[in-house]
Amino acid sequence: MLSFLDLATGPGFKVVDVDCRDDHRGWSTERPREDVRLVLVRRGGFRRRARGVSTDLDRTVGYLGAPDEEEHFAHPAGGDRCTSIILTPALWRTLAGDAPRLAGTPLYVDGGLDLAHRRLLAAGRSADIGYAAADRVVGLMTEAVRRVVVTTTPDAGRTVGGDRTLVARARGVIDADHPAAAGLIPLATLLDVSPYRLSRAFTRELGVSLTRYRNRVRVTRALDRIEAGEPSLATLATDLGFADQAHLCRTVREHLGHTPTALRGMLT
Repeated sequence: MLSFLDLATGPGFKVVDVDCRDDHRGWSTERPREDVRLVLVRRGGFRRRARGVSTDLDRTVGYLGAPDEEEHFAHPAGGDRCTSIILTPALWRTLAGDAPRLAGTPLYVDGGLDLAHRRLLAAGRSADIGYAAADRVVGLMTEAVRRVVVTTTPDAGRTVGGDRTLVARARGVIDADHPAAAGLIPLATLLDVSPYRLSRAFTRELGVSLTRYRNRVRVTRALDRIEAGEPSLATLATDLGFADQAHLCRTVREHLGHTPTALRGMLT
Protein backbone atom coordinates (compact mmCIF):
# COMPACT_ATOMS: atom_id res chain seq x y z
CA MET A 1 0.00 0.00 0.00
CA LEU A 2 1.27 3.45 -0.93
CA SER A 3 0.45 6.75 0.77
CA PHE A 4 1.47 10.20 -0.43
CA LEU A 5 1.80 13.46 1.52
CA ASP A 6 2.66 16.75 -0.20
CA LEU A 7 5.40 18.50 1.77
CA ALA A 8 5.93 21.54 -0.46
CA THR A 9 4.50 22.71 -3.77
CA GLY A 10 5.76 25.60 -5.90
CA PRO A 11 5.94 26.69 -9.53
CA GLY A 12 7.29 23.72 -11.44
CA PHE A 13 8.02 21.46 -8.47
CA LYS A 14 6.50 19.33 -5.76
CA VAL A 15 8.09 17.55 -2.79
CA VAL A 16 6.19 14.46 -1.71
CA ASP A 17 6.58 12.08 1.22
CA VAL A 18 6.00 8.52 -0.07
CA ASP A 19 5.29 5.77 2.45
CA CYS A 20 5.26 2.25 0.97
CA ARG A 21 4.10 -0.77 2.97
CA ASP A 22 4.39 -3.34 0.22
CA ASP A 23 6.27 -6.57 0.81
CA HIS A 24 6.79 -8.54 -2.40
CA ARG A 25 9.76 -9.92 -4.30
CA GLY A 26 8.13 -9.86 -7.72
CA TRP A 27 8.35 -6.89 -10.07
CA SER A 28 5.47 -4.45 -10.40
CA THR A 29 5.27 -2.30 -13.54
CA GLU A 30 4.62 1.43 -13.35
CA ARG A 31 3.21 3.47 -16.20
CA PRO A 32 5.75 5.88 -17.77
CA ARG A 33 5.55 9.39 -16.36
CA GLU A 34 6.06 12.77 -18.01
CA ASP A 35 7.82 14.45 -15.09
CA VAL A 36 11.34 14.15 -13.68
CA ARG A 37 11.77 12.97 -10.12
CA LEU A 38 14.66 12.56 -7.73
CA VAL A 39 13.82 9.87 -5.18
CA LEU A 40 15.80 9.67 -1.93
CA VAL A 41 15.19 6.94 0.63
CA ARG A 42 14.63 7.91 4.25
CA ARG A 43 13.86 4.47 5.71
CA GLY A 44 14.15 0.90 4.49
CA GLY A 45 14.88 0.08 0.88
CA PHE A 46 13.54 -1.35 -2.37
CA ARG A 47 14.64 -2.43 -5.84
CA ARG A 48 14.13 -0.58 -9.14
CA ARG A 49 14.65 -1.75 -12.69
CA ALA A 50 14.92 0.73 -15.58
CA ARG A 51 16.73 0.57 -18.94
CA GLY A 52 17.36 -3.10 -18.24
CA VAL A 53 19.40 -2.33 -15.11
CA SER A 54 18.31 -3.35 -11.61
CA THR A 55 19.42 -1.22 -8.64
CA ASP A 56 19.04 -1.80 -4.91
CA LEU A 57 18.03 1.50 -3.31
CA ASP A 58 18.44 2.58 0.30
CA ARG A 59 19.64 5.64 2.20
CA THR A 60 22.99 5.55 0.37
CA VAL A 61 21.65 5.23 -3.20
CA GLY A 62 18.70 7.09 -4.72
CA TYR A 63 17.64 7.51 -8.32
CA LEU A 64 16.70 10.07 -10.93
CA GLY A 65 13.60 9.13 -12.90
CA ALA A 66 13.45 10.46 -16.45
CA PRO A 67 10.31 11.17 -18.54
CA ASP A 68 8.76 8.30 -20.53
CA GLU A 69 10.95 5.76 -18.74
CA GLU A 70 9.52 2.30 -18.09
CA GLU A 71 10.08 1.35 -14.45
CA HIS A 72 9.63 -1.83 -12.42
CA PHE A 73 9.76 -2.01 -8.62
CA ALA A 74 10.14 -4.77 -6.05
CA HIS A 75 10.09 -4.66 -2.25
CA PRO A 76 11.77 -7.82 -1.01
CA ALA A 77 12.76 -6.30 2.34
CA GLY A 78 9.37 -4.88 3.34
CA GLY A 79 8.26 -1.27 3.35
CA ASP A 80 10.16 1.94 2.89
CA ARG A 81 9.74 5.69 3.12
CA CYS A 82 11.09 8.13 0.54
CA THR A 83 11.13 11.73 -0.54
CA SER A 84 10.15 12.26 -4.17
CA ILE A 85 11.21 15.63 -5.61
CA ILE A 86 9.16 16.11 -8.77
CA LEU A 87 9.95 18.68 -11.49
CA THR A 88 7.95 19.65 -14.54
CA PRO A 89 9.79 19.11 -17.84
CA ALA A 90 10.10 22.90 -18.27
CA LEU A 91 11.91 23.42 -14.95
CA TRP A 92 14.05 20.33 -15.59
CA ARG A 93 15.25 21.81 -18.89
CA THR A 94 16.38 25.01 -17.17
CA LEU A 95 18.66 22.90 -14.97
CA ALA A 96 19.78 20.10 -17.29
CA GLY A 97 19.47 21.53 -20.80
CA ASP A 98 17.06 20.94 -23.66
CA ALA A 99 18.23 17.39 -24.43
CA PRO A 100 20.11 16.07 -21.39
CA ARG A 101 21.84 12.71 -21.65
CA LEU A 102 22.23 10.75 -18.43
CA ALA A 103 25.22 8.61 -17.51
CA GLY A 104 22.80 6.51 -15.47
CA THR A 105 19.84 6.90 -13.16
CA PRO A 106 21.23 5.60 -9.82
CA LEU A 107 22.67 8.35 -7.63
CA TYR A 108 25.11 7.80 -4.77
CA VAL A 109 23.96 9.74 -1.71
CA ASP A 110 27.04 11.02 0.09
CA GLY A 111 27.02 13.05 3.31
CA GLY A 112 26.61 16.36 1.46
CA LEU A 113 23.62 15.14 -0.51
CA ASP A 114 22.07 13.65 2.63
CA LEU A 115 22.40 16.98 4.44
CA ALA A 116 20.94 18.86 1.44
CA HIS A 117 17.96 16.46 1.53
CA ARG A 118 17.40 17.09 5.24
CA ARG A 119 17.66 20.85 4.76
CA LEU A 120 15.06 20.65 2.01
CA LEU A 121 12.68 18.83 4.35
CA ALA A 122 13.28 21.53 6.99
CA ALA A 123 12.62 24.28 4.42
CA GLY A 124 9.40 22.50 3.42
CA ARG A 125 8.20 22.85 7.00
CA SER A 126 8.81 26.61 6.89
CA ALA A 127 6.35 29.18 5.61
CA ASP A 128 8.66 30.37 2.81
CA ILE A 129 8.02 27.83 0.06
CA GLY A 130 8.53 30.26 -2.84
CA TYR A 131 12.14 31.06 -1.93
CA ALA A 132 13.58 28.90 0.86
CA ALA A 133 12.08 25.57 -0.23
CA ALA A 134 12.43 26.37 -3.94
CA ASP A 135 16.10 27.22 -3.46
CA ARG A 136 16.69 23.90 -1.69
CA VAL A 137 14.88 22.00 -4.44
CA VAL A 138 16.91 23.71 -7.17
CA GLY A 139 20.20 23.20 -5.33
CA LEU A 140 19.54 19.51 -4.70
CA MET A 141 18.44 18.85 -8.27
CA THR A 142 21.40 20.78 -9.67
CA GLU A 143 23.77 18.59 -7.66
CA ALA A 144 22.03 15.54 -9.11
CA VAL A 145 22.46 17.01 -12.60
CA ARG A 146 26.18 17.49 -12.01
CA ARG A 147 26.56 13.84 -11.12
CA VAL A 148 24.46 12.11 -13.77
CA VAL A 149 24.05 14.47 -16.76
CA VAL A 150 26.93 14.18 -19.24
CA THR A 151 25.78 16.86 -21.69
CA THR A 152 26.40 20.61 -21.32
CA THR A 153 24.16 22.29 -18.76
CA PRO A 154 22.57 25.74 -19.31
CA ASP A 155 24.87 27.57 -16.89
CA ALA A 156 28.17 26.37 -18.33
CA GLY A 157 30.60 29.19 -19.13
CA ARG A 158 28.74 31.98 -17.30
CA THR A 159 30.90 35.02 -16.46
CA VAL A 160 31.27 37.00 -13.27
CA GLY A 161 30.33 40.18 -15.11
CA GLY A 162 27.17 38.52 -16.36
CA ASP A 163 26.27 37.52 -12.82
CA ARG A 164 26.73 41.12 -11.65
CA THR A 165 24.30 42.35 -14.29
CA LEU A 166 21.86 39.57 -13.46
CA VAL A 167 21.86 40.43 -9.76
CA ALA A 168 21.27 44.10 -10.54
CA ARG A 169 18.28 43.20 -12.71
CA ALA A 170 16.87 40.86 -10.06
CA ARG A 171 17.23 43.50 -7.36
CA GLY A 172 15.32 45.93 -9.55
CA VAL A 173 12.46 43.46 -9.96
CA ILE A 174 12.34 42.74 -6.22
CA ASP A 175 12.55 46.40 -5.24
CA ALA A 176 9.72 47.21 -7.69
CA ASP A 177 7.58 44.52 -6.01
CA HIS A 178 6.89 42.89 -9.36
CA PRO A 179 4.54 39.87 -9.10
CA ALA A 180 7.35 37.60 -10.32
CA ALA A 181 9.34 38.50 -7.19
CA ALA A 182 6.97 36.29 -5.16
CA GLY A 183 9.22 33.27 -5.74
CA LEU A 184 12.62 32.14 -6.97
CA ILE A 185 11.32 30.21 -9.98
CA PRO A 186 8.97 32.89 -11.40
CA LEU A 187 11.71 35.49 -10.87
CA ALA A 188 14.22 33.35 -12.78
CA THR A 189 11.65 32.80 -15.54
CA LEU A 190 11.12 36.55 -15.89
CA LEU A 191 14.87 37.10 -16.14
CA ASP A 192 15.27 34.17 -18.56
CA VAL A 193 17.90 32.32 -16.52
CA SER A 194 17.96 29.08 -14.58
CA PRO A 195 16.85 29.32 -10.93
CA TYR A 196 20.16 27.82 -9.85
CA ARG A 197 22.23 30.44 -11.65
CA LEU A 198 20.14 33.25 -10.18
CA SER A 199 20.42 31.85 -6.67
CA ARG A 200 24.19 31.29 -6.84
CA ALA A 201 24.82 34.66 -8.47
CA PHE A 202 23.29 36.43 -5.47
CA THR A 203 25.50 34.57 -3.04
CA ARG A 204 28.63 35.31 -5.05
CA GLU A 205 27.89 38.99 -5.63
CA LEU A 206 26.33 40.09 -2.32
CA GLY A 207 27.45 37.44 0.15
CA VAL A 208 23.86 36.62 1.14
CA SER A 209 21.28 34.29 -0.32
CA LEU A 210 18.51 35.52 -2.58
CA THR A 211 15.99 34.40 0.05
CA ARG A 212 17.64 36.51 2.73
CA TYR A 213 17.96 39.52 0.40
CA ARG A 214 14.29 39.41 -0.52
CA ASN A 215 13.32 39.10 3.15
CA ARG A 216 15.58 42.05 3.97
CA VAL A 217 13.63 44.16 1.48
CA ARG A 218 10.34 43.05 3.02
CA VAL A 219 11.58 43.81 6.54
CA THR A 220 12.47 47.34 5.42
CA ARG A 221 8.95 47.79 4.07
CA ALA A 222 7.54 46.45 7.32
CA LEU A 223 9.60 48.99 9.27
CA ASP A 224 8.30 51.79 7.06
CA ARG A 225 4.70 50.76 7.70
CA ILE A 226 5.22 50.26 11.45
CA GLU A 227 6.91 53.65 11.73
CA ALA A 228 3.98 55.21 9.86
CA GLY A 229 1.56 53.77 12.41
CA GLU A 230 0.24 50.57 10.77
CA PRO A 231 -2.13 49.15 13.42
CA SER A 232 -2.59 45.58 12.13
CA LEU A 233 0.26 43.09 11.89
CA ALA A 234 -2.06 40.63 10.12
CA THR A 235 -2.75 43.19 7.39
CA LEU A 236 0.94 44.03 7.18
CA ALA A 237 1.83 40.33 6.75
CA THR A 238 -0.72 39.90 3.97
CA ASP A 239 0.33 43.06 2.14
CA LEU A 240 4.01 42.11 2.21
CA GLY A 241 3.47 38.54 1.05
CA PHE A 242 4.18 36.65 4.27
CA ALA A 243 2.33 33.40 4.92
CA ASP A 244 0.77 34.79 8.10
CA GLN A 245 1.43 37.12 11.01
CA ALA A 246 3.67 34.58 12.76
CA HIS A 247 5.85 34.31 9.64
CA LEU A 248 6.19 38.11 9.57
CA CYS A 249 7.16 38.23 13.24
CA ARG A 250 9.77 35.48 12.92
CA THR A 251 11.37 37.10 9.88
CA VAL A 252 11.48 40.57 11.42
CA ARG A 253 13.00 39.22 14.62
CA GLU A 254 15.58 37.21 12.68
CA HIS A 255 16.77 40.31 10.83
CA LEU A 256 16.41 42.97 13.53
CA GLY A 257 16.50 41.13 16.84
CA HIS A 258 13.11 42.56 17.88
CA THR A 259 9.48 41.69 17.27
CA PRO A 260 7.22 44.06 15.29
CA THR A 261 5.40 44.92 18.51
CA ALA A 262 8.65 45.91 20.22
CA LEU A 263 9.68 47.92 17.17
CA ARG A 264 6.38 49.81 17.24
CA GLY A 265 7.22 50.93 20.77
CA MET A 266 10.69 52.03 19.69
CA LEU A 267 9.61 53.92 16.59
CA THR A 268 6.24 55.49 17.38
